[in-house]
Amino acid sequence: MSRDKANAIASELKTQAIILGGFIVIIWILEIVDLLWGGRLNAYGIRPRSIIGLRGILFAPFLHRDFGHLIANTIPFLTLGWLIMLRETRDFFVVTAVTIFISGFGVWLFGAPNTIHIGASGVIFGYLGFLLLRGYFERSVVSILLSLIVGFLYGGVIWGVLPSQPGISWEGHLFGFLGGVLAARLLARRKRSK
Repeated sequence: MSRDKANAIASELKTQAIILGGFIVIIWILEIVDLLWGGRLNAYGIRPRSIIGLRGILFAPFLHRDFGHLIANTIPFLTLGWLIMLRETRDFFVVTAVTIFISGFGVWLFGAPNTIHIGASGVIFGYLGFLLLRGYFERSVVSILLSLIVGFLYGGVIWGVLPSQPGISWEGHLFGFLGGVLAARLLARRKRSK
């Protein structure tokens, strides 16, 4: 490997670490602030079918119920987010934007009334949907192999798209997953048209 190629890879890995690390720093700082303010930030989550609840589509992925909830979302966010970046770092931004919107709007439309939905798990399920279906839509050996690896490592999580436990936003998981599938299709179509 040439020195230029090695420098380019190192630079790309540094960029990816800054992007993922920046998101994690933001959500951890927000959880500390929320703890100090007695949980008041969580009111900015998604409130189904409420006009004011629409703002939660943007804010909900950055807010968490407590540190246990935050810790449970941190590792899969880092792992799956980085796997999306492996091919192209900019794919991460497209997948994140699509899943935030689809997950958030789906929760806003179909979530239980008088509830507030928060957390990054809708985005994480979007990453899972993207990575599992990317191989199907792209039909490249590398993307199919990556889909199989992700399926092996995280396939059991897929049951989170079904109603299971009170207090868990299965709607966010389901619509996040669907948003990830949509992003996989859109990005595969864009790559084929190049």
